[in-house]
Amino acid sequence: MAKLGFLGLGIMGYPMAQHLLEAGHEVALWSHTGSKASDLAKKGKGTACATPKEVAQNADYVFYCVGDSEMSRDVAIGKNGLIEGVKPGAVVADCSTVSPAVSREIGQAFSAKGAHFLDAPCTGSKPGAEKGTLTFMIGGDQAAFEKAKPYFEAMGKLFYYCGGPGAGLQAKLTQNLVLGNLWQGFVEGMVLAVKGGVDPQLMLDILDNSAAKSGLISFKAPFVLRRDFQTNFSTKWLHKDIGLALESARSLDFPMPLTALTQQMLQAAIAKGLGEEDFCSSIRVLEELADVEVRQA
Repeated sequence: MAKLGFLGLGIMGYPMAQHLLEAGHEVALWSHTGSKASDLAKKGKGTACATPKEVAQNADYVFYCVGDSEMSRDVAIGKNGLIEGVKPGAVVADCSTVSPAVSREIGQAFSAKGAHFLDAPCTGSKPGAEKGTLTFMIGGDQAAFEKAKPYFEAMGKLFYYCGGPGAGLQAKLTQNLVLGNLWQGFVEGMVLAVKGGVDPQLMLDILDNSAAKSGLISFKAPFVLRRDFQTNFSTKWLHKDIGLALESARSLDFPMPLTALTQQMLQAAIAKGLGEEDFCSSIRVLEELADVEVRQA
C-alpha cells in the first residue's frame, strides 16, 4: 500500500480522501478544520497532520482539493505549506478548480524542488465524490500522472490527460462555462414557460424528447421542481469558475459575451443570498422578477 496525503476535507475532499483510506492506503490528512482530519483518520490507516508541510513529509503522492486560487497557493507554497516538506520525486496533484496561471506558478516551485506537480481538477460534484465516480482532467507531466493514476482510480472513473501545465484546468474551465451557460438558458426558458401557463413537468418532458435535451438539465431540473437547493455545487463556486474562464479568455484576447452575462446572473443570485446554496437555486432570481415559481403541482 502507498503512502498518500490528502488536504482539504470539504464537500468534495472528505469523500475523496475516504476512498483512499478505504483502498487500504496510509493517508496523511490535513484540513483547516482539524476535527475533520482527526475524525476521518479513524476510518482507516489515517494520520491527522498539523500542517500541510507535515502531510508532504509523510507522503509520496499528495492530493488536495480547496476552494480557490489563493487557498491553493497557501496550501502548496505558503508558510508551512507542502513545498516545505515535499520529497524529491513526489507527485503533488491539485484537484481544485483554480487559475491556470497560479497553477503553473505553483508547478514551477515544485519542479525547483525536484517534485512533480499536476493540475487535476475534477467534475461530478458531491454525488461523484461520494460514489468514487469523478472525472479528472489532468495537466502536467504525463509520466507523473501515470505513476499517480492508480490512486486517482480510487476516486474517479474517467481520466483525460489534456497536456502540459495548466491544460487540465483549461479543460475544466471550459466544461464549467458550458455548464453555466446551459443552466442560464434553462432558467430563462423554464421561467418563461411557467409565466406563459405551461406546466413545468410537461415542459421538461418536451425538452427531454427534443434536440434541446441535456444531461445537465435532466439531472438538475428535478431538484428545482421539488425546491431542493441543498448544495452539491454551490452558486459561489460556479461564479468563481466562470470568472476564471473569463480571466483566461482575457489573457488570450478572446471575447465571451454570453459567459459574461451568465457570470452577472450568478452574481445577482449571490447578492440575493444564494451563494452557499446549490447553483440550481439561481433560478429564483428570475422567478422573483416574473412572480412565478417553477415547482411541481
